[in-house]
Amino acid sequence: MSASPTVPVTASATSRTAHWIQADRDRLIHPNLPADRQDRIVMVEGNGCRVRDSTGRSYLDAAAVLGMMQVGHGRSELAEVAAAQMNALECFHTWELMSNDKAVELAVRLAELAPAGLERVFFTSGGAEGNEVALRMARYFHHRAGRPERTWVLSRKSAYHGIGYGSGSVSGLPVYHEGFGPTMPDVHHLTAPDPYQLQQYGEEGVTDFCLRELRETIERIGPGRIAAMIGEPVMSVGGAVVPPADYWPRVAELLRQHGILLIFDEVVTGYGRTGHWFAAEHFGVTPDIMVTAKGLTSGYVPHGAVLVSDEVTEMITRNGFPIGFTYTGHPTACAVALANIDLIDHENMLENATKTGAYLAQRLAGLQDLPVVGEVRQLGLMLGIELVADKQTRTPLPTGTAPVATALREEAGIILRGNPRALLINPPLVLSRDEADELAEGLYAVLQRVNADGSVRAA
Repeated sequence: MSASPTVPVTASATSRTAHWIQADRDRLIHPNLPADRQDRIVMVEGNGCRVRDSTGRSYLDAAAVLGMMQVGHGRSELAEVAAAQMNALECFHTWELMSNDKAVELAVRLAELAPAGLERVFFTSGGAEGNEVALRMARYFHHRAGRPERTWVLSRKSAYHGIGYGSGSVSGLPVYHEGFGPTMPDVHHLTAPDPYQLQQYGEEGVTDFCLRELRETIERIGPGRIAAMIGEPVMSVGGAVVPPADYWPRVAELLRQHGILLIFDEVVTGYGRTGHWFAAEHFGVTPDIMVTAKGLTSGYVPHGAVLVSDEVTEMITRNGFPIGFTYTGHPTACAVALANIDLIDHENMLENATKTGAYLAQRLAGLQDLPVVGEVRQLGLMLGIELVADKQTRTPLPTGTAPVATALREEAGIILRGNPRALLINPPLVLSRDEADELAEGLYAVLQRVNADGSVRAA
């Protein structure tokens, strides 16, 4: 696809766009869209790191849709694999003794890629389902081991683990709790290990503060009542927060001392996003349960995989694990996942995530000289730009980052996500240096015009 901002718009294209927008208003329920918003952007085409809408405008997809399009848009290889599998065996299940060849092959491949010790696989249709299963596995593990009182789950503030009732309950963002209660009981949210917010830790330091809080929480609840702790190795929706290098190893050791399972939510960080197959490798930690999705198929087909240790698997399957989904082990999804993993591997996308991510971080480092930019964070091709109203107090913009994200899309043709504190940059792993330059230039052009109240001055 051309990098040009637009292609000629015909009368028929204008008519189709108007039809789609009106039908969308009349029929679709969108996440996070107030009822009075009338505007829509209808995407119709994608190639590599670019997408095009129905008016002909081209955008740089610096969000990889929602942090999942590892191999880029428009990969005919994946479409061909899906078609071939649908012509052979489009769908079957893995309940009880049933299986299918692609589910078996993918399970073997994932066990080869995963950190040593995670050699069993349970398939889902996505990340929220995966976290629901992981929470069930953790509680069921202790129940089957004769410890039914171990029901508590520890999570972190600002965490995001999905919108199911279990996954939403362990998510640490108030918006997923308000109006949806009562949520799942026996959940406690700890302080996120956010090095930028150093003032809340004082001289103690981030890891020491978080470990002391974790230790005190275990003592208060009772180590014999806690089933697991769940956490994203790098917090995504929370702002691409990269914890100190010693945080996860020390957390894992403390949990082991008390027989508490560790669940890694690698829905965003898995399959090359951080420059490793899994972020667990970066931190040198092997969890008991690891939840993956998104990049498993680069979003071409909904799919997810939960990787589980032998110890947990043996306990929960002794009399049969009584949980399953209609699409668990869907052969078409598994076939696409296998082809997607091959693309990531054969095209050296992990290396590109490391090198291009570092180059992009270098290009963006100068943003920290701007009054509204507090910090630029990066691990692989996972970046966050913290926006502040005041650098000294590190106060977030009062409007959040949404107006800035809108300006980037409308003025620079750059799509990325904004949370209340940070702009989130998760481009496809095929991002080129030229595209990284384009992204950096667009960010500079817009961010230098952001006011302390969050508004964006006219160019």
